[in-house]
Amino acid sequence: MPLQFRLAQKNDAEAITALVNSAYRGDSSRAGWTTEADLLTGVRVQAEDVREIIEIEGSMILLCLQQNEIVGSVNLLKTEDKAYLGMFAVNPLLQGAGIGKQFMQAAEALVKSEWQATAMWMTVITTRHELIAYYERRGYQRTGRLVAFPAEVPDECRLVKDIMMEELEKPL
Repeated sequence: MPLQFRLAQKNDAEAITALVNSAYRGDSSRAGWTTEADLLTGVRVQAEDVREIIEIEGSMILLCLQQNEIVGSVNLLKTEDKAYLGMFAVNPLLQGAGIGKQFMQAAEALVKSEWQATAMWMTVITTRHELIAYYERRGYQRTGRLVAFPAEVPDECRLVKDIMMEELEKPL
């Protein structure tokens, strides 16, 4: 089934929120392999946050659609001559079918053409070995740079304490 890509608009916020939360947290996320349900509880993002992200200069949310249904979303942020890839989500019921690979390629092409980005980077929870391996197969390299998990995630939502993130980067 062919995929289409477009930039999100504010009226997409509810659908993006539902998709991202279903891909990362709660029982629905267990249908896919990208779940954080054993590490974190609560919601990953709120619709209000998504609307703000869409409005921020140097930020865009790219959507992946299949038959006009949103099946993927990713937040792209301009950081100097690079772009940050965050909140990458594919519908858990469709994971493993190659959508993520095509979607990531579209995101990389977009930041290269739109912002002349020379590299894409991201942060991944260090204990998510299968996820790091997935990104490595797509050309991302571990940088060895570690950062603390975002402080805005409250302790009561952390099933595992002292979560660390590692930066991965890919030249474009």
